[in-house]
Amino acid sequence: MTANGKPIALIIGAGDHLGSAIARRFAREGFHIVATRRRGDLDTLVSEIEDLGSTATAIHSDARDEAQVGDLVESVESELGPIEVTVFNVGGNVRYGILETTTQVYRKVWEMCAFAGFLVGREVARRMLPRNRGTILFTGASASVRGSSGFAAFAGGKHALRALAQSMARELGPQGIHVAHVIIDGLIDNRNTEKFLPDLYASKGENGIIQPDHLAEVYWQLHKQPRSTWTFEQDARPFNETW
Repeated sequence: MTANGKPIALIIGAGDHLGSAIARRFAREGFHIVATRRRGDLDTLVSEIEDLGSTATAIHSDARDEAQVGDLVESVESELGPIEVTVFNVGGNVRYGILETTTQVYRKVWEMCAFAGFLVGREVARRMLPRNRGTILFTGASASVRGSSGFAAFAGGKHALRALAQSMARELGPQGIHVAHVIIDGLIDNRNTEKFLPDLYASKGENGIIQPDHLAEVYWQLHKQPRSTWTFEQDARPFNETW
């Protein structure tokens, strides 16, 4: 049994841009969306999903907190139904030189990128394994595969998340759970990017900035892959991005 007869997609990190776009994409396919973020507006997203003819539950929850993650998964499974898809989309992108990177900054970014991913992945897998089905998708970045000047904290956290996702994919894939990792190699169109990196933003030109709705399609296609052709990792970038 599912919420209102719909399959359930749990979106961890349903922010104003990519997270919301992923939620809307799955909602268009008839999923009941459980949208979570630590703080910030979720009412707008719920209204957008309802306008699409689907349904949503909004929950403020800290993915870094083991008890909160456990309670979240338990409440969704017991009150709404089995989770079919989970997307871990928590950010943590900061830029500091190595000497300016404090212990607090490094630990916080690692907690957001890696530790939270572990908590969410473990608790969702605990529920999916007895059913031998489910999809767990992790949002990565170019920092998942290469470090850059000023990004020691972010790259450290994202490298750890990728290793977690790969380990889970190898362990859980043979048991029916599709685990995949999306590498985002480029700027995502959002107000913060345009505000804080105006010159870089302007230099990208037409189609040089990733549109959240376009990127959300990658997540949907990964979920829909047949079991005979599962992808672990997919990278996405604008046509003019150097790589």
